[in-house]
Amino acid sequence: METPLTVTGFLEQARTYYGDEEAIVGADGDRFTYAEFGDRVDRFSAALQERGIEKGDRVAVLDPNTHYHLEAAYGAMQLGAIFTPLNYRLAPDDYAYILSDAGVDAIYADYEHAEKIDAIRDEVPTETYVTNDSDAAEGQWEEFDDLLEDAGTDFDAPEMSEDEVITINYTSGTTGDPKGVCRTHRTETIHAYLISVYHEITDDDVYLWTLPMFHVNGWGHIYAVTGMGATHVCTRGVNPDEVVEAITEEDVSILCAAPAVLNQLIDYYETEGEPEMMGAKRVRATTAGSAPPEATIRAVEEEFGWYLKHLYGATETGPLITISDAKRLMTDENRYELKKRQGMGILGTDVRVVDEDGNDVPQDDATLGEIVVRGNQVMDRYWNKPEETEEAFNDRVEGYYHTGDLASVDENGMIAIRDRKKDIIISGGENISSIELEDTLFDHDAVADAAVIPAPSEEWGETPKAFVVPSNGDPDDPPVSADELTAFTRDRLAGYKVVRRIEYVDELPKTATGKTQKYELRQEEWDDEDRMIGEG
Repeated sequence: METPLTVTGFLEQARTYYGDEEAIVGADGDRFTYAEFGDRVDRFSAALQERGIEKGDRVAVLDPNTHYHLEAAYGAMQLGAIFTPLNYRLAPDDYAYILSDAGVDAIYADYEHAEKIDAIRDEVPTETYVTNDSDAAEGQWEEFDDLLEDAGTDFDAPEMSEDEVITINYTSGTTGDPKGVCRTHRTETIHAYLISVYHEITDDDVYLWTLPMFHVNGWGHIYAVTGMGATHVCTRGVNPDEVVEAITEEDVSILCAAPAVLNQLIDYYETEGEPEMMGAKRVRATTAGSAPPEATIRAVEEEFGWYLKHLYGATETGPLITISDAKRLMTDENRYELKKRQGMGILGTDVRVVDEDGNDVPQDDATLGEIVVRGNQVMDRYWNKPEETEEAFNDRVEGYYHTGDLASVDENGMIAIRDRKKDIIISGGENISSIELEDTLFDHDAVADAAVIPAPSEEWGETPKAFVVPSNGDPDDPPVSADELTAFTRDRLAGYKVVRRIEYVDELPKTATGKTQKYELRQEEWDDEDRMIGEG
């Protein structure tokens, strides 16, 4: 028997079987059962419908990780409206572009971010503006809780098809205007199933929101955690002391964190005298993207006592497409090396690494190719961008989404990302992985953070340059000289890979999810050049 896969089923499942159980611990201290959460969602659906929102309309949500974000998301989706979460670190011009591009009809914005939306009202098609504290917000806003109080719980729920778009997630727009990634009920539902399996989510889990909910819908956790009847613990940001307090007081059992967040927690652990990092339950943590240094993985597992998983994907892929948690392949000797890899394709997902002709690269863990993928969790298309959609799915191999990541494959089929296509350094005709150089720098105790990019070179065309955050936080008086760091890389790398240019900085530009924005460093470095040799 075939039944449609729709995202509204996750909340229905939870309040049917876990209505009296705790659903949400709010960042403001409020607590809601699944019955109470469902009631608030129904009321928001009714309030939106009273304001003319119907199936297919776009409803934006600009919010840190609060209960309002979850209520607004489900309230919109119950009407068949398209949930459009926004990155809360963007500028007003970015919001003007996205709200106009998506044709957003209504927006809920947290009071701390409402000012940036108010500044561009005259430029966007949006008509309904809701916030969680209208007294603190600039401009004219309706109060979220007043809407709920005035609205009943009755609304007309439309019929929905699993192939209809239900969410648009905008990419960071690092190489042009942001692109709206269209995801259907089906892609979101199947991805949530996969997250539940590979994160081993159960109804007694307590999930801490350190990952932004706006980021690919919190990697699908707004669905998976809800559908399994587990508990959401919300936050307004990632402050190490508050994270550790929440973990111990709420008995948090699972969280997701970028490598940068893990490093913040390690610094806190070391400076605060090695406090307890768990409550009654062992913590399972997931990190993603570029692998954290081995020292970070060791600290998380050996010092904190957590179990760390490393996954990989992109906004366009759900994101989960590979995971390195292969216990049957793991030994005491290869444990940390394996956890650094992006890993194997997950169930129902065809992940390949192909050369420029679309052929699979050999499993020699040396030959580089681009990661391409197809699976039920991969996006439907880019919003209003048919040409970009066509290229993304047909560049090297027809019908596969092309990630832009370069990787090698080992004898077990486990992939390891070596670089982004735009981050590879081509020096004197040799390809150099910036990730390999960053890993080498991270091995030095005096390096807190590092990013390596191609820099212009008259002799070689390009040469590696490292931007380094010193461990003492003082770029003017670092604990190791640039020459000493260069010597450190020379002892560990082939001659043509040695990092001869080093610039100390107090911080690196980061996205909201902790990824280093190398394009900003590249733009500054190549500002006086006609072009970049490697077109990065």
